[in-house]
Amino acid sequence: LHSACLCSRDLGWAEPKSFLKGLSDKQREEHYFCKDFIKLKKIPMWKETAKGLAGKVENPKYKKDKQLNEKISLFRGDITKLEVDAIVNAANNSLLGGGGVDGCIHRAAGSLLTDECRTLQNCETGKAKITCGYRLPAKHVIHTVGPIAVGQPTASQAAELRSCYLSSLDLLLEHRLRSVAFPCISTGVFGYPNEEAAEVVLATLREWLEQHKDKVDRLIICVFLEKDEGIYQERLPHYFPVGMCSCFSPGPPPP
Repeated sequence: LHSACLCSRDLGWAEPKSFLKGLSDKQREEHYFCKDFIKLKKIPMWKETAKGLAGKVENPKYKKDKQLNEKISLFRGDITKLEVDAIVNAANNSLLGGGGVDGCIHRAAGSLLTDECRTLQNCETGKAKITCGYRLPAKHVIHTVGPIAVGQPTASQAAELRSCYLSSLDLLLEHRLRSVAFPCISTGVFGYPNEEAAEVVLATLREWLEQHKDKVDRLIICVFLEKDEGIYQERLPHYFPVGMCSCFSPGPPPP
């Protein structure tokens, strides 16, 4: 078996999947669709990114936690080039590919990804399923289906979006994976407002990390649009404060 086996359907998807599983990280590099892949250690932790941002939040929603600030990242770029344990695909119910990030992931991974997805027999909104990453630098793809929103999201749509992230994280733990990158689920053609989505995402990731921080190395929020990067740069300090905040600062020294 060699690189050609990941571009051919003659062997089916199971044999190439098994082949890749037996390779070392270095050996897998030969089969990536790209050479300019990005290693996890090259993705800054939030505590590093936050240093370059101006201003401090006066009333953050959560207390400062140094350990959590090392577990989360904001990265703007191509999610298909991240060398992590898993990337999350914002899929449709068929799991057979589509537009936006879904189409990019399927094209980069190759046709075997679609072949394996076909065996999964669809996915419900708010749920998630996992496959091999094939020609991606990521070892796995977690496919989740976000809600379709028209106008202001309902409470049930917010719950479905939250479930997308939690279902994906459940699979991360189940398969003992330690790093994952999330795209902006549902904010593209599915119409979920970007700012409202960010609030759901950050609350979900913060609360999950408080319970499971020792089981993962990094959760990466991977954005593609400058607009989304700006939203997360503005909102992240409310959920993952880095500097001292007036609300949690010690009182004045005794006279």
